[in-house]
Amino acid sequence: MCKYFIAHDLGTSGNKASLFTTEGRLVCSHTAPYDVHFFDGNRAEQNPEDWWQAVIASTRKITGNIPPQDVLAMSFSAQMQCCLIVDDNGTPLRPAIIWADQRAEEEKNLLEEKIGFDRMYEITGHRVSASYSLAKLMWIKKHEPELYARTKYMLQAKDYMIYLLTGAYVTDYSDGSGTNAMDLKNLCWSEEILEAAGIAPEKLPPLHPSTDVAGTLTRKAASLLGLTAETKVVIGGGDGPCSALGAGCIHPEELFLTFGTSAWIGGTTDTVFTTDDKVIPCFAHVIPGKYMPCGTMQAAGSSYSYIKEALCKEETDAAKAIGNDPYEAMNELIASSPAGAKNLIFLPYLLGERCPRWNPNTSGSFLGIRPCHVKADYVRAVVEGIAMNLEIILSVYRRTLPAQKLIFTGGGAKGTIVARIIADVLQAELIRPDHVEEATSIAAAVIAGVGTGVYQDFSAVEKYLTIQDTIYPRKETETVYAPLRKLFENSYQVLKPLYEAFFALN
Repeated sequence: MCKYFIAHDLGTSGNKASLFTTEGRLVCSHTAPYDVHFFDGNRAEQNPEDWWQAVIASTRKITGNIPPQDVLAMSFSAQMQCCLIVDDNGTPLRPAIIWADQRAEEEKNLLEEKIGFDRMYEITGHRVSASYSLAKLMWIKKHEPELYARTKYMLQAKDYMIYLLTGAYVTDYSDGSGTNAMDLKNLCWSEEILEAAGIAPEKLPPLHPSTDVAGTLTRKAASLLGLTAETKVVIGGGDGPCSALGAGCIHPEELFLTFGTSAWIGGTTDTVFTTDDKVIPCFAHVIPGKYMPCGTMQAAGSSYSYIKEALCKEETDAAKAIGNDPYEAMNELIASSPAGAKNLIFLPYLLGERCPRWNPNTSGSFLGIRPCHVKADYVRAVVEGIAMNLEIILSVYRRTLPAQKLIFTGGGAKGTIVARIIADVLQAELIRPDHVEEATSIAAAVIAGVGTGVYQDFSAVEKYLTIQDTIYPRKETETVYAPLRKLFENSYQVLKPLYEAFFALN
């Protein structure tokens, strides 16, 4: 008789619950959406009750046709860098301030001034940022002191779900490392940072490995979810480190590339991975004893979506009219343009940029426009620009790691033409598994299996993944892309002063 794990991918736009057999087969999944509330330009909040109702609804949807006692455990991959404060009864005191919120810039600056830029990176593996949880809690203490005084714990999104499911207050090392408050090498809350921030250490929950069992379902939670009180809840982790495990990136010095709305190159290492110029952040892994460096660019798939909407309405409308994928029409355009897009350069900085630029004031640019350039060249240049920016991130890893092979996941990994361009520009092999869009859910299922002892170790991820193909870089394209990569970098450096001027106009 089949036994099952439930994986919750608790994201920004909804919770996707996936039902897996213990043999690694995906049975079904269902996503229950919820809203993000944006206001005052840089604020983003969510109602934690929406998360809870989504977990209930999505769980019931996927388990209706199986005996509830056959669900052994559930676990989480979840959005990170949240700040949800709860009182002594576990009741949220205000809406959750999520990762996208940037209101705590003053608090971030104060923290950096007290600790120092270099010292903060040394302790946490991260730069100081308003997007991280600690600065947000500092903001609450300053602007909502009565709520701070009533705060028992600051929780991450999955941590609150675990409390409602089991009654336990916990967080894991991966989510802890995304708060700006955890000592990454010693896997504990940093007394030095918390003292500088003016935050009481007891307001942060106990830290655990991702594979620890938080408890079993309370009778109330079991009734709401349609499960039994014997179902175990394994803590799980943040979606960034989970994406590494779910890609099958579990061995030291192994790297993966996820191409979605944003894109990132991350990996698995035995020691904390830091760089002298401090451009790559590093997280605690969901695999105990490992670490996950992660260099992220802001606008990967969103740059591709932008050019589709801006220039390709005719092609995409025609594709929709006959039931075809609009992105296939885009791929046909790309294929009609030569490698290098006739020396047209696109800088994919529509939303500012993170690694390695760390420049929030950038904007997108086309450079080298000539009368010979047609629509297809612009579309190809966008994909090549995304790839060239990823190559700059990869070059940071290549200072110390071989980085000639990357496991390739995310929605952008489905298109062969896009994958071909990325492989050629990066001059790296792209290894594509069959479930390119299920990495974080797979990770949560594997964590549930390891945490409950069903799996001996994390090599069990191999049950969930089959390598579909490998895309090899073509050496002949290197003569085209080598000079364009240099031009891409020079273009950014020359335009840096202009970005500030354009930003000042907004």
